[in-house]
Amino acid sequence: MSSINSVTDLSIEDGIAVVTLDSPPVNALSGPVRDGIAAAMAQAGSDPQVQAIVLICAGRTFIAGADITGFGKPPQGASLPDTLRAIEFAKQPVIAAIHGTALGGGFEVALACHYRVAVPSAKCGLPEVKLGLLPGAGGTQRLPRIVGAQRALEMVTSGEHVGAKACAEMGLVDELVTEGELRQGAIDFARRILAEKRPLKKVRDLDDKLAAARGKPEVFAEFRRANARKFRGFDAPEANIRCIEAAVNLPFEEGLQFERSRFQELVGGVQSAAQRYVFFAERAVWKIPDVPDDTSTLPVASVGIVGAGTMGGGIAMNFLNAGLPVTIVETAQAALDRGIATIRRNYENTARRGGLSAADVEQRMALLTPTLELEALASSDLVVEAVFEDMGVKKELFARLDQIAKPGAILATNTSRLDVNEIAAATQRPESVIGLHFFSPANVMRLLEVVRGARTSKPVIATSMQLAKKIRKIAALVGVCNGFVGNRMLGQRQREAQQLILEGAMPWDVDRVLFDFGFPMGPFAMSDLAGLDLGWNRETSTGQTMREILCEMDRRGQKTGAGFYDYDDKRNATPSRVVEQLILDLAAKKGITRRAVSDEEILQRCIYPMINEGAKILEEGMAIRASDIDIVWINGYGWPAYRGGPMFYGDTVGLDKVLQTMRDFETRLGANFKPARLLETMVAEGKRFQDRK
Repeated sequence: MSSINSVTDLSIEDGIAVVTLDSPPVNALSGPVRDGIAAAMAQAGSDPQVQAIVLICAGRTFIAGADITGFGKPPQGASLPDTLRAIEFAKQPVIAAIHGTALGGGFEVALACHYRVAVPSAKCGLPEVKLGLLPGAGGTQRLPRIVGAQRALEMVTSGEHVGAKACAEMGLVDELVTEGELRQGAIDFARRILAEKRPLKKVRDLDDKLAAARGKPEVFAEFRRANARKFRGFDAPEANIRCIEAAVNLPFEEGLQFERSRFQELVGGVQSAAQRYVFFAERAVWKIPDVPDDTSTLPVASVGIVGAGTMGGGIAMNFLNAGLPVTIVETAQAALDRGIATIRRNYENTARRGGLSAADVEQRMALLTPTLELEALASSDLVVEAVFEDMGVKKELFARLDQIAKPGAILATNTSRLDVNEIAAATQRPESVIGLHFFSPANVMRLLEVVRGARTSKPVIATSMQLAKKIRKIAALVGVCNGFVGNRMLGQRQREAQQLILEGAMPWDVDRVLFDFGFPMGPFAMSDLAGLDLGWNRETSTGQTMREILCEMDRRGQKTGAGFYDYDDKRNATPSRVVEQLILDLAAKKGITRRAVSDEEILQRCIYPMINEGAKILEEGMAIRASDIDIVWINGYGWPAYRGGPMFYGDTVGLDKVLQTMRDFETRLGANFKPARLLETMVAEGKRFQDRK
């Protein structure tokens, strides 16, 4: 065996050259890896003994993708296109031996090889779209030559990881080899193709699968139409589609040039920068400075849930899905039965869509124990409260749980805004109390705000974060303040949205601006969907806000066929003349002279106060990093990933512009717009939120 460079070795076994890459942890396509491949191809190619070349990786995976930390930096080492050309134009057949994952640039390497073998557990894919990119080294040109245009469109716009068996069925993998015997299996395959005198199969030369779509623009038009909602606002899916079109309609080299140009446009754009930022933010969010990775954790083998309503049932499903037994408690049999029936119905609906088998449904339901006795939670390792959002109710419950739960059990509240420290004070074990704020629907939404109380122990925090991963959530650790991070910032947007409709805009104006910005829906459409009467009480209603007026009229949202909008029997919304007049009347009653409100003002007044509030949250230490705030908003509130979150968006538009606009609004509209001290400091120092460590 000879060493090519620090990450590449070359050995020759009876005429078969084995090139081994070893660049932990995932053999990413760094400069040394690319250099190593290119040099190994040159050395093996010039050796008269070598009849075939096997490209394999040490460690737990094949090349798992590009080294995205190098994007935007001066290039180092052989370029990826040149590396692939060295593989593709090798005189001997090159066989990629795949285990773990071959993703992005790693899969492009495999596609440039003449043959591919894989172990059954391997997965392949081109997930660049998730980073706001497209495969930039021929992936969009080679893939459809093997799988056809339709399947290629699906793969590059979804970024899906495809299992080795499916890859073999599509022709992406030529042979599956025995698990754990990849090296020998690849060598045996190489010897077989030599014995059979198979040709050097260059993917670039294949045309049959492309011909099926050539001259049929409707293939692409229909794909765009079918996915318009999913792709809305994103640049990368359309760029990927156009590259597959180029593969169908252009010669290979021209297609490569077209792909490369589109890649350069995307990699230099704001959207990809935002999506790459989110990629790293999702990894940083788990790092807690004063709770190191080696912090001891507590065993959680059983879970108790108090409350079988929509939230409690959804929370229960998360743990059932992870294989944890759940005991769920209600105060009345009818409510308990209703909650259990809803859980079963949710699972059966998933099974009908093919997401679960009937056996899976029964297995999960068998883990669920319904009861009316709070004492049944005495042996639970974790108890999650999901009862009415009232401090008195929660404190009374936690006082009871304190007497029932075993020593060492974690007591968690699902409150969305209440003081976790006050709740913890109702117990004799505040160190065991933590907030686990799930988002509705809890079995679907990815975000979990983990709320650290003043006395919450580090093992309880570490256990909660670890448990979030187990139930497939992304968790952000936040501090105790009204509304925590997400709802505290949401309050800023909601206040301004309500004020804007009195000053001159209409609900549908505000909703349109925020929808066009990238949110799934605007604040008024969202309120109608959730129900305007959530938290509203007829006895205490004063008729001083639009929400109160609408609830008093029984216009409570979609469920009553009317709210801020009017709804037909299919819940399609139309602007309401009734609401328009109510707004005009309320503005007059409050002495507000209405005026024309621009779309720019709507956007700035809804978004900039959120950024400002995020600065206050950081200043107070209620979030660890600005990127944690962005993770909350992307995963819990529908902030478009291609805008990177509110704090990243602030950096994008310029914090100096945000600050000046807030000062202008403060002068004109009052103290609600007073800039955060941290925002002022960062502008004075010429820094961005991303620069704050």
